[in-house]
Amino acid sequence: MKAMSFSTKLRKGDQVCVMTGRDKGKEGRVLRVVSDKHTIVVERLNMVKKHARPTQKSPQGGIIEREAPMNISNVMIVCASCNKPTRIGMKPLSEGKKLRVCKRCGEVLSHENR
Repeated sequence: MKAMSFSTKLRKGDQVCVMTGRDKGKEGRVLRVVSDKHTIVVERLNMVKKHARPTQKSPQGGIIEREAPMNISNVMIVCASCNKPTRIGMKPLSEGKKLRVCKRCGEVLSHENR
C-alpha cells in the first residue's frame, strides 16, 4: 500500500492543547513535528519511562523520563489572542505566500521564533 502524503499546519514552537488521552486539557510547546509519521512531540507531555543501559555518554544509566510522540490529530493550536484551542485556517497573501489564521477570531497565528 502506498503511503499518503501529509502536510501539517503545526510548527515547532507552537503552543498546543491536548484534546484526547491521559494528558487531556494540558498545554505545552511543540518540540518536534514528524510529518512522515503524523506525530508531534510536546514539551513535558506524554511522558514515558525509558530504561537506559550505561554508556560512555551516560555512565549512570537507569530509568529516564522523556516525551513520547503523540498523534497530530490529538492536539489543537492555542490562539494567543483569544487564548482558546482552535483550528488553523490559511489566508493567501498577494505575493503567493499563505498566513496561518485562527478560525475563531481571524487573528494571524505566529510565535516568537518567526
